[in-house]
Amino acid sequence: MIEGTIALIGRPNVGKSTLFNRLVKERISIVNDTPGVTRDRIYGNFEWLGRNFAVIDTGGITQEKLPFQQLIAYQANIAMQDASVIIFIVDGKVGATEDDEFIANILRRSQKPVILAVSKTDDGHLLDRLYDLYSLGFGEPIGYSGLHGVGVGDLLDKVNELIPITKAKNNKEKEISFSIIGRPNVGKSSLVNAILNEERVIVSEIEGTTRDAINTTFKRNEKVYTVIDTAGLRRRGNIGDEIDRFSNIRTINAIENSDIVVLMLDGHEGVRELDKNIVGYAIQAEKPIIIAVNKWDLVIKDSFTMATFTDTLKKEFQFLEYVPIVYISALNNQRVQTLFDQIDIVYNNANNRVQTSVLNDILMDLQMRNPASNFNGGRIR
Repeated sequence: MIEGTIALIGRPNVGKSTLFNRLVKERISIVNDTPGVTRDRIYGNFEWLGRNFAVIDTGGITQEKLPFQQLIAYQANIAMQDASVIIFIVDGKVGATEDDEFIANILRRSQKPVILAVSKTDDGHLLDRLYDLYSLGFGEPIGYSGLHGVGVGDLLDKVNELIPITKAKNNKEKEISFSIIGRPNVGKSSLVNAILNEERVIVSEIEGTTRDAINTTFKRNEKVYTVIDTAGLRRRGNIGDEIDRFSNIRTINAIENSDIVVLMLDGHEGVRELDKNIVGYAIQAEKPIIIAVNKWDLVIKDSFTMATFTDTLKKEFQFLEYVPIVYISALNNQRVQTLFDQIDIVYNNANNRVQTSVLNDILMDLQMRNPASNFNGGRIR
């Protein structure tokens, strides 16, 4: 049971993602020297002294006019609202900056418990700089190194102290996890926001806005689901930089960790060759698949349009003839319930155990319909 949530807040490139990855013991958040790599809220879980916590990595807050900065600040603000404790991270090699002072003012208004964490202090002589950071107004700074783990235990002891112990509940609900994959700008993030009825992820007409795989657990019709929004997958030759490569790897990991994969297509643009390449990752991972045709509100329709489009999909995806197809508009939140109807059906079918006797009867029937050829005086069994 998650007993509390910690938000990692700070300006760009102070080491928030490095600490996040160390806590969850997995390279989930992208770490790169380029400021502004982390854009959305990234969630993870970790355990400390027998207690389970959630941690949120956020984009760097700055007064500079960087791309997506207004949306990054908005997402970080939501993370602060969700948090039980905020870890305010400052770069120990640089000391307090104007951006740090700007963030400190925001945190004071949040009225949440704040721990001042000073990163990159594995070099002993930098510890003397900690005293200069009392001016930020959050008490005693705690020095640590996210890269080497020095001082992280002291940081987590402080977290443990600030979050009250809660009693565990015995009723653990089964949840269905599904990832949404597709090429850039087909509406994956819009669908997540429509499902959750909030601006959970940044939506923009600029391709590649989502960089990380973003998990959110929610309840719908008394059932628990986890939706994973993923970065738009590109052709291998079009993966231009290190950040895009990590985003693709993260999307593939999200597919591996899902019960069901939803392939989202742009109904207005139709099927592209890249769509076939993308769904190959789900097939390779042997995951149940649902095709969701988005932006159906933009398609000029008559009484035969849906049937015609379905026939086209079955021809384009001949290897996925068994896959259910739903038609939705994520932007207008239309027919989204039909997606959940199929998720429930596909999940139950994927987890249905076929009895050995039934399987033997099916195989026997197939052998009678298609008998093996004679070989060496008898039939092959």
